[in-house]
Amino acid sequence: MALDLADSTAPAAGPATAMTAVEKVLARASASEAVAPGDIVVTAVDRAVLLDMQFSSTAIGWREPRRLAHPERLAVVIDHAVPAPSVNDADGARRARTFARRFGVRDFFDVGDHGICHQVIAERGLARPGELLVCSDSHTTAAGAFNCAARGVGTLEMLAVACTGSTWFIVAPTIEVVLTGELATGCEGKDVFLALASRFGSAHGANLEFRGDGVGGLSLHDRRTVATQCVELDAEFALFPCDERLRAHFAALGIAIATPVAADEGACFAARWELDLATLEPLVARPGGVLGNVESARSAAGVQLDQCFVGSCANGHLEDLALAARLLAGRRVASGTRLIVTPASQGVYLEAARRGYLEPIVAAGGVVTNSTCGACFGHHMGVLGEDEVCLTSSTRNFAGRMGSPRAAVWLGSTATVIASALAGRITDPRDLEPLDAR
Repeated sequence: MALDLADSTAPAAGPATAMTAVEKVLARASASEAVAPGDIVVTAVDRAVLLDMQFSSTAIGWREPRRLAHPERLAVVIDHAVPAPSVNDADGARRARTFARRFGVRDFFDVGDHGICHQVIAERGLARPGELLVCSDSHTTAAGAFNCAARGVGTLEMLAVACTGSTWFIVAPTIEVVLTGELATGCEGKDVFLALASRFGSAHGANLEFRGDGVGGLSLHDRRTVATQCVELDAEFALFPCDERLRAHFAALGIAIATPVAADEGACFAARWELDLATLEPLVARPGGVLGNVESARSAAGVQLDQCFVGSCANGHLEDLALAARLLAGRRVASGTRLIVTPASQGVYLEAARRGYLEPIVAAGGVVTNSTCGACFGHHMGVLGEDEVCLTSSTRNFAGRMGSPRAAVWLGSTATVIASALAGRITDPRDLEPLDAR
């Protein structure tokens, strides 16, 4: 297990029984008094989320189970291919509907009641503090914003979870990520993630736990963006604390919080990453990946763009559409540049319509699509052609992610994407005009 401690500080080990927050979740889920890095634990799963792609004929290893251990703990979300862009996708969705009916899965989110799974998880309160959640999507770390230990698993492992209600993990060491200060105007959660990717790189084989005074100043929206993107730092689990902001979120949903977790005093962290949020500026990741591949939006200014995209589980939130509408009002997307905006769920789409966020986007020349993962993973509703250049606020930017392997995908915040769509080239959003003046 590789853990790069460069530019980090490892605190002294605490008492043997002191645990990190992630360790506490795994201890409870495995009915253990305590766990430590290197332990192998068999855990009960509080919530498992299956996707439409799980039921595709191309999903390797999926078989229709004879029985489910806990259908009340399962959710099925039609999200990656909505509406179905191919016969194979339509057949997969049909099999998902049959599965949900057969086993009485009450948390089934079909077309019309759908959304990107991590947005649905957030809206419906399926990820709860101190619980363990697995999902057949790699960005399941998104639920860490809710103080929930969450991780993506493969098709075969999800089948085992559905049939047995349990899975297993090797307990990983945990890195303490200490955030201080407050984000400056023009910076967002995406810039926090990109700063971590730039300064610290990979957390391969480790968990990330966010602590420090800076966490309290981050909106739940920004925390969700950061947690979602932690899988791009190679993290196993990523966990934010349960504070008053999070308690208010669950109170609004009418959900009582039973098992919030926080690291014990003296818990042993493998390393400490420290980041002063006040020092950040708008950042972008160059095509090909994020680790060690980040620069300021200002230094990348001038790169011509064929497409700009706002959406995905990371940045298709209501706050992203609100920001897009505010920056686009009275303006026009640059000629020769396409702007595509995908709300993360039907709920986000409807609330954005109610609040008047959609009209400024469309009036500016943007396209608002159905809620889906489609463009983010190069499936539909925004696929890139050969030699095209895109700036996206979605999750990944490796070659071929959004279409042609010859396309170039840059990654940035929603503000950076919108400012760049207006200019037709990568632009620091602070250069658009004082952001707080609109």
